[in-house]
Amino acid sequence: MAKRPRDLNQLAKMVVDIASGEFEDSESPKKRATTIRGRAGGVSGGKARAKTLTPAERSDIARLAAQARWKKS
Repeated sequence: MAKRPRDLNQLAKMVVDIASGEFEDSESPKKRATTIRGRAGGVSGGKARAKTLTPAERSDIARLAAQARWKKS
């Protein structure tokens, strides 16, 4: 798959070329399957991690997150 150009004019030309069939824009099946597997792991990973944390660890994580949110303002 070709890298997308940052210039808007070049990007527009690429979109037209893809739509007209002059340019093939496709991901490899291997990359697509890897992306799907990675996404599935990320979705279930948080739930699995939450089950293994003790209440004290969850409290520590929540405290650090709150401090980080308040530090921004």
